[in-house]
Amino acid sequence: MKRILFYLLFFVTITGISQSQQWFDQANTLYNKGEYEEAIKYYEKILDNGKHSAELYFNLANAHYKLNHIAPSIYNYEKALRLAPNDTDIKNNMAFAKNMTIDAIDAIPELGLSRFVKSMTNILSFDGWAYVAVSAIVIFVLLYLLYYFNSSTRKKRLAFVSSVLCLMISMLALTLAFHKYNLDQNDKPAIVFAKESQVKNEPNLRSEEIFKLHEGTKVQVLETVNDWKRIRLSDGKTGWILSEAIKEI
Repeated sequence: MKRILFYLLFFVTITGISQSQQWFDQANTLYNKGEYEEAIKYYEKILDNGKHSAELYFNLANAHYKLNHIAPSIYNYEKALRLAPNDTDIKNNMAFAKNMTIDAIDAIPELGLSRFVKSMTNILSFDGWAYVAVSAIVIFVLLYLLYYFNSSTRKKRLAFVSSVLCLMISMLALTLAFHKYNLDQNDKPAIVFAKESQVKNEPNLRSEEIFKLHEGTKVQVLETVNDWKRIRLSDGKTGWILSEAIKEI
């Protein structure tokens, strides 16, 4: 019975992959013919089927860009970039899409120690720093045992210094792992999908409007209250916007 279930699961998985590949090829054919609306339907069918990839989001974003769909194109470029953060094609195409946005928001540059720590933290993922920390601890234990059981003064000194260095590396990696975790937890980007939306100083329609945002602008979601999201812009401004006006990445 277990073997039958295994083969059935294997068949369903292979069939799903094959179907998604057919849709992807068909979508690319439609895209090359300039039939962008039809191509989008097939790309989205693949997403609905539970398949995700940087290439899929990139092609979907390109199709939206060709149709001047500002918010969907930027949204899908952002999704693609999360899966392939070093892809220059995605970055370049997203820059073109962002040129179509209305809101000109200058980002506050990070300087000094804060910039250095953040750039160092982002070298690896949370899991990556955790692996470094565990590996360094294992090496520390091995070097300490070598120090403890070795009779040579020179080798004991070398093992001791090396073990202390590994312990420091492990502590640093552990600190960076938790810092990376906090950065990822607080990183909740979203794209404004409404053509124009009011940003209020409180989460209700009667409150004062402090500024407007337009389609395609990227924001950070800070908190949610009922149908409202508190957001922050890259220039540091904050306010409340209706949840339906944005789409979280």
